[in-house]
Amino acid sequence: MQIILNALPSLLLGAIVTLQLTAMTVLLGMALGSLIGIARLSSARLPSLLARIYIDFLRGTPLLVQIFMIYFGLPGLIKALGGSFTLNQWVAAVLALTLNSAAYIAEIVRGAIQSIELGQREASESLGLGPVQTMQYVIFPQAFRRMIPPLGNEFISLLKDTSLVAVIGFEELFRRGQLIVAQNYRPFEIYFAVALFYLVLTLLSSQAFGLLERWLNPVEQAKRKAMLSPAEAAD
Repeated sequence: MQIILNALPSLLLGAIVTLQLTAMTVLLGMALGSLIGIARLSSARLPSLLARIYIDFLRGTPLLVQIFMIYFGLPGLIKALGGSFTLNQWVAAVLALTLNSAAYIAEIVRGAIQSIELGQREASESLGLGPVQTMQYVIFPQAFRRMIPPLGNEFISLLKDTSLVAVIGFEELFRRGQLIVAQNYRPFEIYFAVALFYLVLTLLSSQAFGLLERWLNPVEQAKRKAMLSPAEAAD
């Protein structure tokens, strides 16, 4: 027990880094994945084809391989072409996880947009809205509410997948556990504590996305407005 208590400060710092890495990559992956998901639905053949190739490649290859390709492969490729390029561990970790997450989020976005009834688009066009305005003001806001549950699953999956960047020496939660084990040679206790940290982080993340889903639920929003005074509801 004392071994775990001694390791807690270092593991706590690792957990904070893990959360920061996950949050940043999900936000960047959401931005990139939304663009790719919309491109996948494009009536133009080339953007749709390129988006599909991207999605199939990133989803069809192991994340660990992608991390190695970016951290070791990119500098090696640029060096072979006569250039000079290096990636620090933080940038490589964010880049690899973002690119991988964007492929999964793109499919989430595509599915959510396709789930919106065709009549919504037709009604928007009848009001004089263009395709971009229809997507921005009508389709995407409704689709976003439907994305919350799968986005929560993606966040939790990505949170656990951050442990893979330990292979390039990035000191997130799992890597800090490895370093502690290398000092005290007590792997079971330390890795058990690491597992508990991941469990707590995933449970808290699940609860947070559950609250967000309820907050954005139209029924819950109507209930909140009904509880407000007329002036407050108008605001």
